[in-house]
Amino acid sequence: MTDPVLELTDVSKDYHGLRPLRIANLSVHRGEQVALVGFDQPSAEVFVNLVTGATLPDRGTVCLLGRATADIADADDWLTVVDRVGIVSPRAVLLDSLTVVQNLAMPYTLEVEPPSADIRERAVALALDTGLPEAAFDRPIAELGPANVVLTRLARALAHNPAVVFFEHPTVEVERADIAGLAARCRAVTSRRNIATVILTADREFAAASAARVLQWAPASGRLAASGGWLSRFRRS
Repeated sequence: MTDPVLELTDVSKDYHGLRPLRIANLSVHRGEQVALVGFDQPSAEVFVNLVTGATLPDRGTVCLLGRATADIADADDWLTVVDRVGIVSPRAVLLDSLTVVQNLAMPYTLEVEPPSADIRERAVALALDTGLPEAAFDRPIAELGPANVVLTRLARALAHNPAVVFFEHPTVEVERADIAGLAARCRAVTSRRNIATVILTADREFAAASAARVLQWAPASGRLAASGGWLSRFRRS
């Protein structure tokens, strides 16, 4: 097996919650899809900040793409690391008044009114890859349904060919009827590109459908363990 793209060992981070965020051990390899169930939105945000090196743990080690985040020297060094990371999160702002294509052009340029022909081609390729309907390409984000907003976030997260994508409560606003299709699309896109995914969600249906490995987090101990019972209800052949 290849070296992990993400590895956390004996991690603790105080974020002024009920207790510190603790992760006893987590290892994710290239192309592996892992869902973590049990994180609320504040703890999920802390987790994402830790694994991307935006903040450092109070204790323990976080290794991203083979490097301890504590060893990142400066802002320029950090940017070279996070360029290989994608984040799908409501905190990753989309501009509601701009179209899908304009939003997907922004990782490449700020000249989006309109983007040049070559930049538009790259943006459209991202949209097509994630399964966004062509009718949505030139519509403002504000006019999209929640599932297509998530796909737009995923498309933008893929712009720089990341090695790992973190999903932070992606289905908070998605209609229940759209969950299965969205999960299948996210899994298919990242599998085809051999991208590791770490999905933090309270949506157990989405977790089971979007990941090969689903782990339940125990906040007090920080342990992550495979869950039975409820998971079997959502398994698909």
